[in-house]
Amino acid sequence: MGLIADLEPGPVGVDTAPFIYLAEEHSLYQRDLVALFDLADEGKHELVTSALTVMEVLVAPYRAGRRDLAARYEEVLTTSRGIRVVDITRDHLRAAAQLRAATGVKTPDAIQLVTAIGAGCKTFVTNDRRLPAVRGLRVLQLSAYTRSR
Repeated sequence: MGLIADLEPGPVGVDTAPFIYLAEEHSLYQRDLVALFDLADEGKHELVTSALTVMEVLVAPYRAGRRDLAARYEEVLTTSRGIRVVDITRDHLRAAAQLRAATGVKTPDAIQLVTAIGAGCKTFVTNDRRLPAVRGLRVLQLSAYTRSR
């Protein structure tokens, strides 16, 4: 089965890495990510990420002096159909602290996970193997879909 077949109904949480892989046309993940983002563009799934993703995707372009690339990332995240960037609230931070206390997950990961849960996501797409199991959220590792190719 593929990534798309494994998505739960409703909105899908997306970690930072898939946005970077898509923009950089990463050969291992491109097929699955194009299919995922096409579903969003077609209105079949909303992709949800936290505002932290905006910060994380901008670091490398700014470090390289590529303001044009930074602007492109920000435009994709904020204007693409089917992508919702959720602002981080105090409630998110409190829930992330609770998740971090319970599981030891790193702060950025905790923020991404609680944002997805708060947005009603049942699936979270990532490539971070350090993420803990979280009740009610199915974590899908992109790398798991490249082994059979």
